[in-house]
Amino acid sequence: MKDQTCCFTGHRDIPASEYAAINHRLDAEIENLIHQGVRYFGAGGALGFDTMAAFAVVRMKIKYPHIRLILVLPCKNQTRGWEKVNKKIYNIILREADKVVYLSKRYSYGCMQKRNRHLVEGSAVCICYLTEPKGGTAYTVQYAEKKGLQVIHIAPPPAHIPPPPP
Repeated sequence: MKDQTCCFTGHRDIPASEYAAINHRLDAEIENLIHQGVRYFGAGGALGFDTMAAFAVVRMKIKYPHIRLILVLPCKNQTRGWEKVNKKIYNIILREADKVVYLSKRYSYGCMQKRNRHLVEGSAVCICYLTEPKGGTAYTVQYAEKKGLQVIHIAPPPAHIPPPPP
């Protein structure tokens, strides 16, 4: 099953101006992976990219009903402190998921990293939205590379900065 599984990792804060491009890339990469035999897609349920990825899988399930969305959640109270609108979106994703795995009952130090490692360890492919060289997303991408996963970067490349004049 691992060879048929893709996980997602990415930042929580994404510029609104990039939403359309990210959704387009997500759809294209997910569809490409489906044609290569990937059937299971794991997301961590966080705000931002995780949510976008989960909704992309839900969209793809209309055309490819055999694929599955698996939510791997760090704790049952992950949404503590979230705004009402974000909790509503989270609950939609929970309803649409084919499987939900909770790694602990309550938030504890390291539970997010445990979730990320679990996602990577059960996957052959990782689709990421990485724009910063530090933080949880960077750690997860490095871990995925270390574990030999195919890593697909969908963040737009940084803007070209011309060299200073001579």
